[in-house]
Amino acid sequence: MATKEEEAEIRERIGKLARDHLDRGDATGWFEELYKTADGDIDAIPWLDLEPNRFLVEWDRGKIVDGSGKHALVVGCGLGDEALYLADRKYDVTAFDISPKVIEWAKQVHQESKIEFVVADMFEPPGDWIGAFDLVVEVYTIQALPLALRRESIDAIESFVKPGGELVVVQRLRTDEIDDPDGPPWALSRKELKRFEEQGLKEVEFETYLGDEDEPVERLVALYRNTDPKT
Repeated sequence: MATKEEEAEIRERIGKLARDHLDRGDATGWFEELYKTADGDIDAIPWLDLEPNRFLVEWDRGKIVDGSGKHALVVGCGLGDEALYLADRKYDVTAFDISPKVIEWAKQVHQESKIEFVVADMFEPPGDWIGAFDLVVEVYTIQALPLALRRESIDAIESFVKPGGELVVVQRLRTDEIDDPDGPPWALSRKELKRFEEQGLKEVEFETYLGDEDEPVERLVALYRNTDPKT
């Protein structure tokens, strides 16, 4: 396991990789390059630890109930840790990522599971995903994309939730309204999160948690419900 100093260096290299791609007008291509470069080494990517997101787990505490007969979607699934978390709660889980390399890796890690791992772009998803899922879980995907794609990212994720369905969002929280915050990651503000409600979802819960960094970074876990009968 990498030390905090090593992890800081890794995150700096990843940040440079993302910014280099952004400078070329490519907001998402760095994910595939990153996973290819890692070449199966989990320690090369700080957020890969073969455990579901700790803030999702801390928030959950039994809130995610038996999903028998229900369909769940995991956005930007990486190695599929949150997907397995939902599958263990008996959901029929589809998990997708834009990186073919990480989807191939996730299939190897979870070859004994029934999770459907798919290579997909959330901005151009399969048509039958729209309004199709009882539960959508999104962890750290929005914050990995630049602010220019914030509204588009939120709209894409919101579109997957069926009427009566729910969305759980886990992100870094930005407590101010800086026009151009440093990133990646680009933390979300409460004002930006209002976009989910503008698109027809209702905020049901909003919790914050502190990370274990030397200077703790606040995370948010928000639960939304699709109450729009017109969806």
